[in-house]
Amino acid sequence: MKRLISDGGQDSGAVLFKKASPNGKLTVYLGKRDFMDQVDQVEPVDGVILIEPEYLKARKVFVTLTCAFRYGREDLDVLGLTFRKDLFVANSQVFPPSAEPETRLTLLQERLMKKLGEHAHPFTFQIPLNLPCSVTLQPGPEDTGKACGVDFEVKAFCAENLEEKIHKRNSVRLVIRKVQFAPEKPGPQPTAETTRQFLMSDKLLHLEASLDKETYYHGEPISVNVHVTNNTNKTVKKMKISVRQFADICLFTTAQYKCPVATEESDDVVAPSSTFCKVFTITPFLSNNREKRGLALDGKLRHEDTNLASSTLFREGANQDVLGIIVSYKVKVKLVVSRGGDVSIELPFTLMHPKPPEPPEPLEPLEPPKPPEPPEPLEPPEPLDDDDIIFEDFARQRLTGTNDEMDCSSFCLVH
Repeated sequence: MKRLISDGGQDSGAVLFKKASPNGKLTVYLGKRDFMDQVDQVEPVDGVILIEPEYLKARKVFVTLTCAFRYGREDLDVLGLTFRKDLFVANSQVFPPSAEPETRLTLLQERLMKKLGEHAHPFTFQIPLNLPCSVTLQPGPEDTGKACGVDFEVKAFCAENLEEKIHKRNSVRLVIRKVQFAPEKPGPQPTAETTRQFLMSDKLLHLEASLDKETYYHGEPISVNVHVTNNTNKTVKKMKISVRQFADICLFTTAQYKCPVATEESDDVVAPSSTFCKVFTITPFLSNNREKRGLALDGKLRHEDTNLASSTLFREGANQDVLGIIVSYKVKVKLVVSRGGDVSIELPFTLMHPKPPEPPEPLEPLEPPKPPEPPEPLEPPEPLDDDDIIFEDFARQRLTGTNDEMDCSSFCLVH
């Protein structure tokens, strides 16, 4: 992938993505594949499509954005029945334009349309606030076809109307992701405690646990502070610390699935009438859970690895019926008591990626500006030429059934 470097030595290029239909008559350009959900607003999906009008004849060009929940294996789709539910569908007729655009063109759209010419047309979609993020359920070793989960897809095609059958040769499908990042203001420190009285013992066993913070990043170790006060005549033989992932599947009915993603056992013994205090460290990794079928993962693009699904953030009072998959995490602390059963508590926490840094703002000069020199005659600005954009096509597979995920080419755009 090529980038252009400015005279100052800094990277001034922007990586963009394109994908063409198998017959090359439609080409879609997107500036990104990940669109950020900030709970109270979502980045719009903006792009440009390049068409060949001579090929269309009397047909039109449409672009759709679909959010769907696949809840069954693709190879089980028979007799026109699919294990798939569309949570959101938006359509836009880009050629011939049906109306004036409701939103202003972005800088990306303006420059692409200037570069590509009169046959380039913009499209923009607003993602609703209550839609789920991109989540994939990890398939089993013997599962084939597209994995279950929530995905977003941009599709462009030419047809006489929206109900007409779409052909692969003159359509483009690109998988994008709706993602969330860790909030800037984390929640309160998680703490929990419980007290248990056992049969034939008038004293109590007190268990208290806490985490050092509420929000953790993927791959970051979690510190669990455990304090036990054992005033009973029982002995705590063992302690188990685990991180469990909870996935609430909101489809026709709501069902919850839980799966341990990290576990640590300790042989520390708490004798009767004694106390115990220790800090345990545990880190959940996807690499230790590759064989667990149904584990929720962050949405995956082709040729890219992923990680455990991030915690789901949503507004209070949001309709959870269309949230698809709600992911949360808890640390469980369990004491194994001799002849007394188990004593356990749970600590909820947030597991996410950090928010990417904002682009730096230009620095103001430290010294006062020098007096201006006599102005020189103005020259008309040079038009944007082919040297400003560098295209590099990647190898792609055409007319096969494996193009459901994004297979992109990229280029660089100088600001």
